[in-house]
Amino acid sequence: MYGLLGKKLTHSYSPAIHGLFGLSDYVLFEKDENELEDFLKNGDWEGINVTIPYKKAVMPYLYWLDESAEKVGSVNTVLRHEGRLYGYNTDYYGFSGLVYSSKIPFENKKILILGTGGASLAVNAVCRDLNAGEIVFISRSGENNYENIGKHSDADIIINTTPVGMYPNNLVSPVKLEGFTQLSAVFDIIYNPQKTKLCLDAEKLGIPAFSGLEMLVDQAWIASELFQDRNIGSYEEKAVLKQIGFQMKNIILIGMPACGKSSVGKKLAGFYGREFLDCDSEIEKRTGRTPAGIIKADGEEVFRRIETEVLSDICKLSGKVIATGGGAVTKAENFDIIKQNAVVVFINRDPSSLSTDGRPLSQSEGVEKLYKTRLPLYRAFADYEIDGNGSVDGVSKKIEEVLK
Repeated sequence: MYGLLGKKLTHSYSPAIHGLFGLSDYVLFEKDENELEDFLKNGDWEGINVTIPYKKAVMPYLYWLDESAEKVGSVNTVLRHEGRLYGYNTDYYGFSGLVYSSKIPFENKKILILGTGGASLAVNAVCRDLNAGEIVFISRSGENNYENIGKHSDADIIINTTPVGMYPNNLVSPVKLEGFTQLSAVFDIIYNPQKTKLCLDAEKLGIPAFSGLEMLVDQAWIASELFQDRNIGSYEEKAVLKQIGFQMKNIILIGMPACGKSSVGKKLAGFYGREFLDCDSEIEKRTGRTPAGIIKADGEEVFRRIETEVLSDICKLSGKVIATGGGAVTKAENFDIIKQNAVVVFINRDPSSLSTDGRPLSQSEGVEKLYKTRLPLYRAFADYEIDGNGSVDGVSKKIEEVLK
């Protein structure tokens, strides 16, 4: 009855979001270019969302366009009514909603839009309607490109509409922000991961940064209203945004060796119905050696390099429960890796109760010394700090409470 039209839709969250808005029969329609005409004319559906690469390709088949689609020049939602096709662009409303909730003023601001693809059209239309000042498109070639972007270092707002930094090519940024001294905000319409490298870099510089998850939910909100022919309140939109955001995030546990991360992690995975991943176990699977064995044979630096590689792979996933090694926080590059798509929980257990069996660093340096060194790092990484002195069930319950 309803669904998403595109070419490759493996990682789409649209069915989950529309399901939360009440559309249980929302499906994915993967079609090649040569199938497009027959699907639009004869397909068994009443409403579809449209994504890459068909947002413009569907337009010749439409009987009518709403104001948003005419402004943007592309379509991402189509309704069938009495045999005719009607086109809308709810991306326009999605980005408008994101800007509105950000409370960032656009009027008379100089804005750089990174990318010139279909998504940039909706963003540009919103910027114009918000009375932005100068709007500059940055592309790989042309008058304004990534080689000469420095001449626009006076930009007030940067908006990324490219796929650079999107899963699975995480933690890559289209631009370096250090030279932009007047930035008041950064927007990235990518939603997976929820914090791209661009957003993480902005936050480190004290610049407000906003990801594309709210835009994704808001465009689905308006499309779902059209599909279901009903008003969906903003309270429902907020509930869906909160729920889908939490479902997509990993729950990542950090803390000292032997503080209970693995046991608590398995308990949480069962409670939330998620897959549990243990970084140390993943290292052992890949190398055939335990972390302790690697440290004893090759030294801590070699182990940390392997650990970072494993963290890079598992932390870019979505909706997992992940237990990190006790020293993962000691490498600065692991900060972005862990924080990009997660709620991070520090299990703080009294160091005097921590076992050192099979833990060469705890044995050689002493638990108290390690704890004192790492405590500020754990707190810098963590979104929540939990008292880890208690049973596995007790600590798990505490985490469940804060994650509510």
